[in-house]
Amino acid sequence: MKALRIAVLTGAVIVAAGCGPSDQEQLSQKMAEIRSSLRPSVPKLEEPKRFEPFVYKASGALDPFDPRKVAQAQARLAARSTSGLRPDLDRVREPLEAFPLDTMAMVGTLNRNGQRVGLVQIDKVVYQVRVGNYLGQNFGKVTGISETEITMKEIVQDAVGDWTERSTTLQLQEAKK
Repeated sequence: MKALRIAVLTGAVIVAAGCGPSDQEQLSQKMAEIRSSLRPSVPKLEEPKRFEPFVYKASGALDPFDPRKVAQAQARLAARSTSGLRPDLDRVREPLEAFPLDTMAMVGTLNRNGQRVGLVQIDKVVYQVRVGNYLGQNFGKVTGISETEITMKEIVQDAVGDWTERSTTLQLQEAKK
């Protein structure tokens, strides 16, 4: 329907451009007839739904976000583990443990007070790493730093839920030319 209206109005404008003064009156009359015959159609709005407030009835139940519930789940996992190996979940996490290893790149080393320090780059920011620091999201503890790599031991859970240790390295990244 709108397309027809537009076509009629466009045609009328084109005709008006080529008409003389006497045709202008006819055109104005025709346009007035078209305008009077067109009625805008407004769809009827639905009645708004009635708001019914929700009443929380589980106030006596255990909160799913309660730290005690998480601690219970971790205790069950720890008790189920057959190996004595497990990460120290009570220690304060280091800043570089927030990043996955695949976002890190070793870019060099420094010697500070006779101790070798690895340089790790994450998102264009370079961090200093020493033996004993933690890296990555799998409890990776740095065990050695050489000129070409940073070695670490990670503690990860296998499919059964047992904690296992694996060795990982960050290789020195060569400069892009």
